Amino acid sequence: MTAIVLHAGLAPGSVWTSWDWEPGIVAPLVISAALYARGLRPLWDEHVGRGIRVWEAACFAAGWLLTAIALLSPIHELGEQLFAVHMVQHELLMVIAAPLLVLGRPLVPMLWALPSRARRVVGRATQRPAWRVFWRFITRPSVAFVIHGATIWIWHAPALFEATLTSDAAHALQHASFFGTALLFWWTIVHGHAPGGRARAMSFGTAVLLLFGTTLHSGALGALLTFSRTLWYPAYGTAAAAWGLTPIEDQQLAGLIMWIPASFAYLIAALLLFAGWLRASEERIHERELQQEAERLRARDTEETWS
Repeated sequence: MTAIVLHAGLAPGSVWTSWDWEPGIVAPLVISAALYARGLRPLWDEHVGRGIRVWEAACFAAGWLLTAIALLSPIHELGEQLFAVHMVQHELLMVIAAPLLVLGRPLVPMLWALPSRARRVVGRATQRPAWRVFWRFITRPSVAFVIHGATIWIWHAPALFEATLTSDAAHALQHASFFGTALLFWWTIVHGHAPGGRARAMSFGTAVLLLFGTTLHSGALGALLTFSRTLWYPAYGTAAAAWGLTPIEDQQLAGLIMWIPASFAYLIAALLLFAGWLRASEERIHERELQQEAERLRARDTEETWS
């Protein structure tokens, strides 16, 4: 069903029962959930929480559920009529579902779900020099930041965004690029820290700066949509009228959603990381003090022995 048909055929009273069971969306969701659950079985065979902690599995489950709601529920159908709901869908995928999925560390149980021979094949493939160079490049914090930010801005160009309203292929590509680059960005934020020492503290600081940077540029785009007197996406037509909104009001509401709640979510993540940064610094100071105290005690014991 194309976006044009949705604009013409769905009424406010029927949209809430309109779930989209598109096989291209349902199949990856089912497969990912099955692989994660299958991988947890051998990991948690001895005791629950081995390899993947319970809260990490809960994060994955929550992220998976939000992804399914964003792509299958009436939110998807209603997003074809209202730009504001379309924006809600995008923010659910990029700002909430993506970091929750990353926190769930899905690659670990999904690899364990594979037969041992397949795991070895995947392991050898990821050790190839070409892949390692490519992965190191795209997971650089600055590179992931630019890729994700550019994706957001490019897809909001009127010509490209309106293409998603008339083409299922363009719409699917938009969602895949939004979601994929969001997963990459959040992976660098959550798991891209160097192990221990000053490098870890510096990486925490970089992550906080990148989150603030994303808050600024996405908030700026939301502000432009909110305060613009020009309708960016006329292809939505008069569909908003059925919901008591003019097209420009629909655009302003979408801009506010991108500007305020989404920016707030990024800021919360930045503050949590900053708190973690401070906690890690305090732990290092405490460890250093314990080591110094232990050295003093050893020096005193040695002095007493010789005396």
